[in-house]
Amino acid sequence: MSELIKIQDLNKKYGKKQVLKDVNLTLHGGQIVGLLGPNGSGKTTLIKVLNGLLKEYDGDVQIDQQAIGIHSKKIISYLPDEPYFENWMTTSDALNLFVDMYDDFDLNKALSLMERMDIEKKVKIKELSKGMKEKFQLILVMSRKAKIYILDEPLGGIDPAARELILDTILNNYAEDALVLLSTHLIADIEKIFDEVIFIKNGEIILHENSEDLRMKRQASINDIFKEEFKC
Repeated sequence: MSELIKIQDLNKKYGKKQVLKDVNLTLHGGQIVGLLGPNGSGKTTLIKVLNGLLKEYDGDVQIDQQAIGIHSKKIISYLPDEPYFENWMTTSDALNLFVDMYDDFDLNKALSLMERMDIEKKVKIKELSKGMKEKFQLILVMSRKAKIYILDEPLGGIDPAARELILDTILNNYAEDALVLLSTHLIADIEKIFDEVIFIKNGEIILHENSEDLRMKRQASINDIFKEEFKC
């Protein structure tokens, strides 16, 4: 599969604090990759770099073999870990915004997923529960035909009963040659969908392996390996 993310010698500081240190990473299409680490490990900073939200750093970052810019913004569908809509907006307003902004947005797919998750059109987003807001934002992100999906804590506010539905939405709504990079703390709930996992600690990549190979080698689940590596 094609090389969609290539990072070489990436370093990022906030003042004197080093938040990313000598990060080297290559990710290909056709897989779901878990980006795993405790709070403060550098996950969100790395995600912001990939999305072009942080521009001051040392090193080289290529998205689909090009520098971060207009092309990368077109091919990345990004789910942040916080709500990103204004309180006055309705779900219909958000749908129309995505139709206007993204040529690859599939409105019919979004409406079908909304119906499946019992989210109404024209309801004010501020009136949705936290879990429903997160479902709606995931619907919008996964209704794009992107090359790269970057999902930051997609299960954060989702109740356990709905997690299987969310995982099914992720698994069944991305092209087979696309890349899904997913950050989560709920490893036990979601590890079954990972093709590869990345462990990041204090801004450094300490592990990047095929999930099944890692389980076989360590004779443990990804969640248990994570707990061992990070002494949880």
